[in-house]
Amino acid sequence: MQLDKVKKDLAKTNTTLQTELDKMQEASSLTMRSHQKRVDDLKDQLDRARRQASQLAGEAKTEALKRVEETRAQLEAEQEKSKQQLKSDISQVREATDTANTKISAVGTEVTSVKSDVAATKSELEKTVADLKRASGEIDGHAVLIATNGKELAALRALGERNFIEFTVHKAKQAQRVGEVMILLKNADPKKNRYTIELTADDKTVEKRDRGVNEPLQFMVAKARQPYELVVNDVKKDTIAGYLSVPKVQNARN
Repeated sequence: MQLDKVKKDLAKTNTTLQTELDKMQEASSLTMRSHQKRVDDLKDQLDRARRQASQLAGEAKTEALKRVEETRAQLEAEQEKSKQQLKSDISQVREATDTANTKISAVGTEVTSVKSDVAATKSELEKTVADLKRASGEIDGHAVLIATNGKELAALRALGERNFIEFTVHKAKQAQRVGEVMILLKNADPKKNRYTIELTADDKTVEKRDRGVNEPLQFMVAKARQPYELVVNDVKKDTIAGYLSVPKVQNARN
């Protein structure tokens, strides 16, 4: 998600900068064309003034030469203005380019950082999964990964293979719903970390007597091909806490 956001930000930045550059180039082109037309007009005026001055004599020639000098001064001023405008446009383009490079560099740094974070998270996840406790399932006999704390449960969730429902069940007269099953706590022994429950699924109730902490209880439900798994991580006086592991694929068994 972070990488996707970074990519979108980079694309947006590139689009915005390209739009700004296009506007600057268009404005610069219009300004330069305007200056060039003014320069061309002044050159024509200067040529006409010189021709007229060469054909006159006396006071009229003096006046004509004065106009020639005024026109020449205007021409030089306009040419200098065009030169300065060009420098300004080039400076703005360079500034925009530097800004673009800075933003792109920042995005590149962020991408590298996100990749490093992803790699570190993946490495940590792999280590946590490797350290998970394994126990044999009651039904299929296959090794079952057991989470004993929040960090390990998060690692199991990250694997994306099953859904997990955390619960805390108190001793009471009525069973408590956890996901699609009902749990009735009948006894809890915190000193020995043992407990006894009645588990109801598909309208069938089974007693799980004298079970231990972090021991997987497997049972089948009609809508799933794989077993559900219930794990109690903590036993206290009249209270148990843990999680229910549910297979993501919910297909009715034949």
